[in-house]
Amino acid sequence: MNPHFRERVTPDDVEHVRSIAASTSFFSTEEVELAVGLIRARLELGIASAHEFLFAEQEGHVAGFTCYGPIPRTLGSYRLDWIAVHRHFRGVGLGRVLLFATEQRIAKAGGRKVYAETSGRVQYLPIRGFYEACGYIAEATLTDFYAPGDDKVIHSKSVALVP
Repeated sequence: MNPHFRERVTPDDVEHVRSIAASTSFFSTEEVELAVGLIRARLELGIASAHEFLFAEQEGHVAGFTCYGPIPRTLGSYRLDWIAVHRHFRGVGLGRVLLFATEQRIAKAGGRKVYAETSGRVQYLPIRGFYEACGYIAEATLTDFYAPGDDKVIHSKSVALVP
């Protein structure tokens, strides 16, 4: 697995983000449109949007992306807003490689810790397992956060540059 990574955002990425997020079957239509809104904000506002994107390209296709950024009023804390890999590219380790590349960019920018939050619903068990397999620790659960019976689970990981 040797994907090409790209940080530059283009107008075509609006549809890439929509297609990738929708293909996963994890996200609702509203969640997919939220991701689309973040890429549009990045295109319109640039760095002022406070959302960075990293795209993984494989076999001539945009196969996955992350969206992340610094958490205001913290020293080196970053949030991972999105990680998604198109269903045609899942199961080959691209998600791990993409996450690691994102963590390295965060560390290079002075980040020391990454926080990823997800739903506590059963549907998201594979996502929580993915984070934990990648070295994240489930630090907190906020009961009924999203809706009754839908907790928020917050994972974290310390990051450092690898020479």
